[in-house]
Amino acid sequence: MTADVMKTLFINPPSFEGFDGGAGSRYQARREIRSFWYPTWLAQPAAMVPGSRLVDAPPDGLTVEHVAPLAKDYELAVLHTSTPSFRNDAKFAALLKEINPDIIVGMVGAHVGVLPLPSLEAAPAVDWVAVGEFDYTCLDVASRRPLAEVPGIAYRDRASGAIALTPPRPKIENMDALPSVIDVYKRDLTIENYFIGYLQHPYVSLYTGRGCRSRCTFCLWPQTIGGHHYRVRSADSVEAEMTRAKSYFPQVREFFFDDDTFTDDLPRAEEIARRLGRLGITWSCNAKAIVPRKTLEIMKANGLRLLLVGYESGNQQILNNIKKGVRLDIARRFSRDAKELGITIHGTFILGLPGETPETIRETIRFACEVEPDTIQVSLAAPYPGTELYRQAQEQGWLRNEQGELVDGHGIQTAALSYPHLSSTMIFNSLEEFYRKFYFRPRKMFSLFSGMVRDPQVMKRRLREGAEFFRFLRERKTTTPPEPKVPAGV
Repeated sequence: MTADVMKTLFINPPSFEGFDGGAGSRYQARREIRSFWYPTWLAQPAAMVPGSRLVDAPPDGLTVEHVAPLAKDYELAVLHTSTPSFRNDAKFAALLKEINPDIIVGMVGAHVGVLPLPSLEAAPAVDWVAVGEFDYTCLDVASRRPLAEVPGIAYRDRASGAIALTPPRPKIENMDALPSVIDVYKRDLTIENYFIGYLQHPYVSLYTGRGCRSRCTFCLWPQTIGGHHYRVRSADSVEAEMTRAKSYFPQVREFFFDDDTFTDDLPRAEEIARRLGRLGITWSCNAKAIVPRKTLEIMKANGLRLLLVGYESGNQQILNNIKKGVRLDIARRFSRDAKELGITIHGTFILGLPGETPETIRETIRFACEVEPDTIQVSLAAPYPGTELYRQAQEQGWLRNEQGELVDGHGIQTAALSYPHLSSTMIFNSLEEFYRKFYFRPRKMFSLFSGMVRDPQVMKRRLREGAEFFRFLRERKTTTPPEPKVPAGV
């Protein structure tokens, strides 16, 4: 290890059992079935700091007792935090300081990036938090640069106790300059511990770019860290990385590109697809429900298996309210094209967005049954700090409580919003109704059962996931939110 670089530990801390807090996904919570995304946001700076180590506690089943003693052996700890896990993460940071009073503790993630000063005030053991992208920030701190001289942080002066902000750090434009994360994956992670219900196991996920051109009011990352300019790695860089990834992980059945919207740049998506086709890789990605058939044909012919599509709602006015930039007729045509081409669709939906009513919920359920994704994920509208949805909720008095809790004590997502015409309890209960009406149809049950019969591995996995799903639904029944008192006139 380079002598002038701190011995650095990157940590996705232990939290609620099964809680995917370090994920790059829109929602940090316990999933309906055991699911873990890769800690790519931490792996990137870990790849830049010589001699560092990445510990991803949740998928490895590591507890506080397993991870905290590592503080004795390190000079710098960088913790990824999120709004739902922040309180637990602050306690974990304090424990690291108890074990090693000399360790410098930093926090990264959207929550501290949006609320840097309140975060430091609420977490006395934390020395600094990152504001914006934090890859080079972590490298600067690890290189022993004085905190006052590190752009893009808020920090605590230990001598005076004062908290200060440094000048902002510009966004990274040359994405090819960042080292690959797969070396860190190979060194520090057990890829078999990462599960996503709709991806083949084992899988590996990574980014080919950051940012999203869409303006969805609820979406966390573009409004906090990634931005709305899609900054990408070159096709040459992606091809080189995937060539190495294929050799590193011969057991991997699928690679997932976790860019917010991989299809934002259609010519680039088509070019990368052709290169992946030559490599013989099975892959999947995020996409908006507006991809033209020509592009779908090229991607499918070159190894594409699945698209993760955020449909969100089956009501056009709600889509307009959240600035989704999608028309339902286009989404229907896209879905037909994908199905005809044999592309698997995992559709995501959100209940409780602005404009939601009991009737629009029924509309969305009908729409989901009509477009017939192969699998679905239903979430509750989550007003994360830093998003337009959060600002709207504060202004309109939609937050169910002053704390705006997004998960309960077990890490299960709560209904954080409540409207005069639609209570949080109704929103919360509608999630189970959605799942049951979508999956408990004869046609859908026959389709799932047929897939299980054809592949014993699929059968084994689906039976496990089914048991986890019903356990999840039973747990939700114990956390139904109390009816809030909505101010008159709101």
